Amino acid sequence: MHLDVKDLRNFYYRSTLGRAAQKVIRDQMLALWPEAKGQTVVGFGFAAPLLRPYLGQARRVSCLMPGPQGVMPWPAGQPNVSVLCEETHWPIETGHVDRLVVMHGLETSEWPAAVLEECYRVLGPGGRALFIVPNRAGLWSRNDRTPFGFGRPFTMGQLDQQLKLWGFKPERSQTALYQPPSERRFWRKTAGFCEKLGHSLPLIAAGGVLMVEVSKQIPAPKRPGLGQRVRKPSFVLQPMPEGLPV
Repeated sequence: MHLDVKDLRNFYYRSTLGRAAQKVIRDQMLALWPEAKGQTVVGFGFAAPLLRPYLGQARRVSCLMPGPQGVMPWPAGQPNVSVLCEETHWPIETGHVDRLVVMHGLETSEWPAAVLEECYRVLGPGGRALFIVPNRAGLWSRNDRTPFGFGRPFTMGQLDQQLKLWGFKPERSQTALYQPPSERRFWRKTAGFCEKLGHSLPLIAAGGVLMVEVSKQIPAPKRPGLGQRVRKPSFVLQPMPEGLPV
């Protein structure tokens, strides 16, 4: 079940907790992808809060928002780059994307397999994708006052398995949002400490979201004749036994 785009916008842009979550996840993404100069960057779901740093350097930035969620113009004050699309059919040519960010697009979809198929299709050779989903073991997936409390949360093993089934190669994985999903002043003041502690000692508390970076694996082409077994091999090139006339 997708959330309405208005609810997502209000959370990430108009609430203290949402702005804090936006900053934490965006900082982790920038640590993985510090720049995207000359690249095509696409977000699916509601990835708009994360993509602003790439607007001034990427060759093209696009935000795909699924129909059941709805769409909003983005970015504010600049030419619109957000597009309303079907979950299973994106208006992007095959193999044209260098960087893909999926947030609130996989766990809420009724057709996650089709979403992953489209992710694989649009990525170009050597392209990278970043999947951001709720962590089943974290506090955020148990709180329906945040967008991460909706849809199907994952464990790291479940997410890795799904991505591998569709030909993605996991490169790096991490968790984020160790701070409790609370608007209370105490937790807002200690949010930075919670994040540092969580990354240093991840066994104490589980992060609210999983972040997995993958690359696109392209299978080697199978040419006719290769790998076929020869039933009657030729022995012309084998050395001749000694003593036989030449």
